[in-house]
Amino acid sequence: MSQLLSPAKIAGLELKNRLVMAPMCMYEVHEQDGRVTPFHMVHYGARALGNVGLIILEATAVSPEGRITNRDLGIWNDEHTSGLKDLVADLHRFGSKVGIQLAHAGRKAEDAECPLAPSAKPFSAAYACPKEMSLEDIKAVQVQFVAAARRAQRVGFDMVELHAAHGYLINQFLSPLTNDRKDQYGGNLKNRFRFLKELLESTKEVFEGAIWVRLSVRAYAPGENSLEDWIQVSQWLEELGVSCIDISTGGVVNTKPDIPLVPGYQVPYASAIKEKLTGETAVAVVGLLDNPGLCEYLLQSQQADLILQGRALLRQANWLADAAKVLGDRDYQPYNASYARGQL
Repeated sequence: MSQLLSPAKIAGLELKNRLVMAPMCMYEVHEQDGRVTPFHMVHYGARALGNVGLIILEATAVSPEGRITNRDLGIWNDEHTSGLKDLVADLHRFGSKVGIQLAHAGRKAEDAECPLAPSAKPFSAAYACPKEMSLEDIKAVQVQFVAAARRAQRVGFDMVELHAAHGYLINQFLSPLTNDRKDQYGGNLKNRFRFLKELLESTKEVFEGAIWVRLSVRAYAPGENSLEDWIQVSQWLEELGVSCIDISTGGVVNTKPDIPLVPGYQVPYASAIKEKLTGETAVAVVGLLDNPGLCEYLLQSQQADLILQGRALLRQANWLADAAKVLGDRDYQPYNASYARGQL
């Protein structure tokens, strides 16, 4: 059996395969109340029916002003937990593990009246200039993250992922391009890591499942953190007991990648980080990985432990069944005999 489709105990979770549905914003909360809608039940349910091992819900805001847009999911109050609980229960019934990406957009909160950020630097001319966070603001946002993690525990999520990538708030603290503070949360790399470090330590006190962190390890701009810096951050995360580091790139500043966007273009960063870890923390990779053969190669060559799939799962909810055909994996079992007929 292929590694991609084989059961595995990894990143603190027992998974029926190594395919993970990447968190992708759907912007389908038309009432702007942060609540789960019928769309979310069908959207995520279809991927569970397609046997995805782990489904990570889209970026879910820890506060109303922390939403990327007003049409995002939320987990900032107890009223959100009922819909989330129903969704998680349904996905568990189909055999998928379920995670949630906890997020605060910071200066990239498009609809916030007064966005918050480490420093008063707007993302672009199209965005409002954010308020530089006071120490009280920092503590308040950390409390919001921890309260969201506590709700995630009550809902029954198997894992939470702290969204420290794509230029959102935690990423803004980590990057020298967006953080020019002069206090204990700015300056050198250790200080810029402090916000995330404190957040992780507090999250571990209220969430018993696996804790992941997503990082953007390239900003594609002069003056960004080096790969060595991100290796150091990853080593600190491993020391803090993070179950998995989910490697992505971009979104920190308003620039486009200066490398060809070919299948697996983010793999070299994930592989370099994985090589420097002890193995206690898993490494996941994402980005144009819709070729099953490439996915299998990355796993077998130990360049990554898990494959995150985004757009390919939007195109084909039963991507794993197609992957089994490509890989010649006769042991793969679709959801039921009726679905198995689709492979004939």
